[in-house]
Amino acid sequence: MSRPWLQEERNGLAAERILDAAGEVFAERGVGATEMSHIAKAAGCSRATLYRYFENRHALQVAYMHRHTHRVVADIGRRLRHLTDPRERLAETVQAALAAVRQSPVLASWFTGADGARTAELVDASAVLQGLCAAFLGDPDDTGTRERARWLLRVIVSLLAHPGHDAADERMMIERFVLPVLLDAPTSAPPA
Repeated sequence: MSRPWLQEERNGLAAERILDAAGEVFAERGVGATEMSHIAKAAGCSRATLYRYFENRHALQVAYMHRHTHRVVADIGRRLRHLTDPRERLAETVQAALAAVRQSPVLASWFTGADGARTAELVDASAVLQGLCAAFLGDPDDTGTRERARWLLRVIVSLLAHPGHDAADERMMIERFVLPVLLDAPTSAPPA
């Protein structure tokens, strides 16, 4: 008797194991210097096995980024759900996201040197990250909300690659320059 759910569970576990190994290698070598052979070795599998789960290095990087973004977003959501003021909630969320990435050697490695530019490109091209951000800001189907989400992601990536002087400096920039644009902006894009 066939048990397709068992195969799906095994595939999911194998992909998770590969992503865990990728994180270790990213932290050690940097994202850009990590090759599929390095990840296969760390995961204890062949390159052929690795390519069965991830089409190429770009696909693996995107999967890794999405997995950790979902984890960070879920954690921040749990910790800050008590905040009801939209300005306070957004400012705290941005600072919590910055702190979560900076406190993780693996995630922080994505925003150093040449890896920072690669990460910015991955973030900018990610409909998943933009969708998560748009859902936080309001209606993810609204064009204006999606544009603001894309801009917020760019701000976060910029602060990760080029931090402010300290948390207070970043908070000032967020409150003075980010919140007015995101919260006081029209909810839909102006007509073309």
